[in-house]
Amino acid sequence: MAKQYITITEDEGVVRVDKFLASHYPEYSRAAITKLFDLKLIKLQGESIQPGHKLRPGSEIEYDLGPLQEKPEVIELPVIYEDENVIVVNKPAGIISHARGRFWQEASVASFIRDKISSSDAERGGIVHRLDRATSGVMICARNEESLKFLQKQFSDRQVLKTYVAIVDGVPEPNKAVIDAPIARNLKDPKRFHVDAAGKPAQTEYEVTEVHGTTSKVVLKPKTGRTHQLRIHMQYIGHSIVGDELYGKTAASRLMLHAAELQIKLPDGLTKTFQAPLPEIFEEYAS
Repeated sequence: MAKQYITITEDEGVVRVDKFLASHYPEYSRAAITKLFDLKLIKLQGESIQPGHKLRPGSEIEYDLGPLQEKPEVIELPVIYEDENVIVVNKPAGIISHARGRFWQEASVASFIRDKISSSDAERGGIVHRLDRATSGVMICARNEESLKFLQKQFSDRQVLKTYVAIVDGVPEPNKAVIDAPIARNLKDPKRFHVDAAGKPAQTEYEVTEVHGTTSKVVLKPKTGRTHQLRIHMQYIGHSIVGDELYGKTAASRLMLHAAELQIKLPDGLTKTFQAPLPEIFEEYAS
């Protein structure tokens, strides 16, 4: 969209510029409009201004809504399986599951499937479940609303069997066990979660399958689906996942966590197991 101009009227009085634009363009959130200020696309007398700048009647501002009307970047992802109801992909590490908001243009699994599904939700249409940005592996997506509800119910009812592979610090003892530790948001650092007796129930089954020097390869089977559950539970027992920048201690080029297998009943009534091969970097820890 080209540059536009608008003048503050006497009836509007003295008003903050962000509130003024929000009132004239209610289809955009205040956060979306704030993005325009970050891009220096809101100007007064040729100079960019801040969201809190107060405008007086007669002031004319220049603005450009173009970035808010761009579509998210589209990427190509490896497709494991596809039919009329679902698409199963092997999500690479570093790709987000869905956009953070309506006007977030970063490529995501949602932007990849956007033109392959029927959904009114442009941000996360078809997204049945999430994988963290740093986690790779199997993700199932729905191609229509009926399939979306059918699949999501299985996740909420804990009928889906999920298997992950991770490289962790040290060697967990015993070699096979179930971690039963409730998880809650860390109020001191809202981006993180932690084990807390007042949190939501969370259970993870783990088994050590290989030991190589100071690290181990473990198979993880979450019984619940709490945010960051596997990462928190492994940290909790003293064997954090390698490359975990939030909860770990050993650096790596990526989070060494991979969603290797997903077993779920499809809308056509068949139960299928989908697999995504381990990324090559995992083999570096087996040498």
